[in-house]
Amino acid sequence: MRYTVKFTERARNNLLKLDKSTSKLILAWIRKNLENCEDPRRHGKALTANLSGQWRYRVGNYRILAQIDDNEITILVLEIGHRRDIYK
Repeated sequence: MRYTVKFTERARNNLLKLDKSTSKLILAWIRKNLENCEDPRRHGKALTANLSGQWRYRVGNYRILAQIDDNEITILVLEIGHRRDIYK
């Protein structure tokens, strides 16, 4: 079972707002660790409270919020941002 990665429109816009080197770093991390992976939960951490059901991936000072769908074998990237702003 290999997972595919999909991006929401909001996540795409978040990536476009970042500087080029940061967005390249985040995309490279996603390609290396999430695309075609067997277990996407190995690299992330489950969120709780009002964000329960979502997973957080850490890339330096940036966070990737995602939702894992085991039925469709996909990882839906919901939002990407700096750690000080992402959980607001």
